[in-house]
Amino acid sequence: MAEGSTGGENLLFLTDEQLRKGIEAMFFAYRGFTADPDRILAQHNYGRAHHRALHFINRSHGTTVNNLLSVLGVTKQSLNRVLRTLIEDGLVESRVGRRDRRERHLFLTDKGRALEAALSEAQRARMRAAYRAAGPQAVAGFRQVLEAMMEDDIRHHYQQLRETR
Repeated sequence: MAEGSTGGENLLFLTDEQLRKGIEAMFFAYRGFTADPDRILAQHNYGRAHHRALHFINRSHGTTVNNLLSVLGVTKQSLNRVLRTLIEDGLVESRVGRRDRRERHLFLTDKGRALEAALSEAQRARMRAAYRAAGPQAVAGFRQVLEAMMEDDIRHHYQQLRETR
């Protein structure tokens, strides 16, 4: 295959039609990516905002509410609504900061870790199958495309998370 092309499509010059197809593929892929977790969340009367909070609290044990606000890019009011539910339902624990008592640090409880594990396993299974079907070069290219689409501040959060592995 010639450099700069894939499947007969020259990647240096993308037509509006090719871009539209990519946009539609992203919409449908996202729908598939969220379908399994949505079914699990519905059993608990939770939504995707709850899932995102659980995911990032799990990724950064003890994260502060302010850091979670920054990572998620949501309003304080909407995050507080989500956190209140997760705390009341026994999935998240909020602890006062040791150095700064104004900070609240967030941790998943055993129940929260179990739900987060079920949600992430559903997504890992889908990603694993797609990655295996596409192959290593496609996976690397896919990751490059996703990173290139991120806004700078979001890419910074993403890179920080990648470094914590």
